[in-house]
Amino acid sequence: MDHLSSESVIFDSYGFSGQVGMIWQVVKAPLIVPVLKLLVMICLVMSIMLFIERVYMGVVIAFVKLFGRKPNKRYKWEAIKDDIELGNSAYPMVLVQIPMYNEKEVYQLSIGAACGLSWPSDRIIIQVLDDSTDPAIKSLVEMECQRWANKGINIKYEIRDNRNGYKAGALKEGMKHSYVKQCDYVAIFDADFQPEPDFLWRTIPFLLHNPHIALVQARWKFGTAGVWRISALNEAGGWKDRTTVEDMDLAVRASLKGWKFVYIADLKVKNELPSTFKAYRYQQHRWSCGPANLFKKMAMEIIRNKKVSMWKKFYVIYSFFFVRKIVAHIVTFLFYCVVLPATVLVPEVEVPKWGYVYIPSTITLLNAVGTPRSLHLLIFWVLFENVMSMHRTKATFIGLLEAGRVNEWVVTEKLGDALKIKSTTKASRKPRLRIGERMHMQELGVGAYLFFCGCYDFAFGKNSYFIYLFLQSMAFFISGIGYVGTFVPTS
Repeated sequence: MDHLSSESVIFDSYGFSGQVGMIWQVVKAPLIVPVLKLLVMICLVMSIMLFIERVYMGVVIAFVKLFGRKPNKRYKWEAIKDDIELGNSAYPMVLVQIPMYNEKEVYQLSIGAACGLSWPSDRIIIQVLDDSTDPAIKSLVEMECQRWANKGINIKYEIRDNRNGYKAGALKEGMKHSYVKQCDYVAIFDADFQPEPDFLWRTIPFLLHNPHIALVQARWKFGTAGVWRISALNEAGGWKDRTTVEDMDLAVRASLKGWKFVYIADLKVKNELPSTFKAYRYQQHRWSCGPANLFKKMAMEIIRNKKVSMWKKFYVIYSFFFVRKIVAHIVTFLFYCVVLPATVLVPEVEVPKWGYVYIPSTITLLNAVGTPRSLHLLIFWVLFENVMSMHRTKATFIGLLEAGRVNEWVVTEKLGDALKIKSTTKASRKPRLRIGERMHMQELGVGAYLFFCGCYDFAFGKNSYFIYLFLQSMAFFISGIGYVGTFVPTS
């Protein structure tokens, strides 16, 4: 009893901060230091994996650009020629699908662009798959389809009585209509896509003259889009709604059937980036959770597949899925936003300089080479990517564990020209700022942690981590109070 009372006296004399300090000293050596050393080792291994992958991809890209032949030289490509005897029947029948959901701001742009594709009018079907739940928007989309139909365009307006499977479900239902059986190929454009009129002239010949090619991919301004061979799509099992990355799911299944893909880098399709931070977060959640969940569901299927080589299996499982879709997200957040800052508080744990300087610098430069015009934004990009890595990491674990939000599908809000119109018609009105719409507590919490570690390192540290920690904490704070992206007033 005397021993306990003497300890209580000591704790009382030190106060609360003293008690916390003593507890920290007691648990640090036997618990914190070993765990932190293990985490550092894991992060360094993941960093090396990511480094090797990025170097490998950099070498491949450089080799292709320097010595590789363009797709129209590597594969047979001939412009489709008119045939007097066959007439338009010499052209394959093409289906163009446009899935949409309450796309009030962009439906006219996407439908107009699809109807403006240069192709014989009797050899193309435009299929608008409208899952809108707003009756007013549904009516507007139907009227737009009717307007183009009155101009002689073969356009079909299709709806269903539920949203099962979201986009994949809509595409799957769209393929069941009887008129689709006439078609050889299907081009799919999201509601914000605006292909150039010559899109089909530049893509279809690859499919027409190379029967082993399943998909011809073009570039968005930021991403990819393409045209599928319907027979390959069906052979691969068609659209499935088991994940939120239905296009990746289909592509992997088709590749396991032995089908080939062609990517045309110089064929670009205009589209819209998420304009608000909220929309971008939802999009990144879907794009991170979906691949992780698909990896979990397909890993054994890929291993057991007998139609592809061991090298291809290794590439798909390790390189494509594990390193790029899982390790890349986890190591970015865990190492640079959790573990490295924690070593400031535990100086017994050291991180080698090659781990926190040379490897990340090389990876960053390799990523930046593809967009040299944006090099002046490199620092801002790195800081923002680290912020987003928090959401990507969380989404990755949700996908792997199949937790609550694994199949959450929040359609990315499209603005089209709406913001421009609002800014001109309501220039005198200032948007009403609601704290609830602006504040993001997760970002603010991580920002506070980084700022605390930065202050501690500034006062007691030896590695000058505080420069990075202060900058990164500011990035989290700026994101946390909503000053990222466009703010769209609710009224």
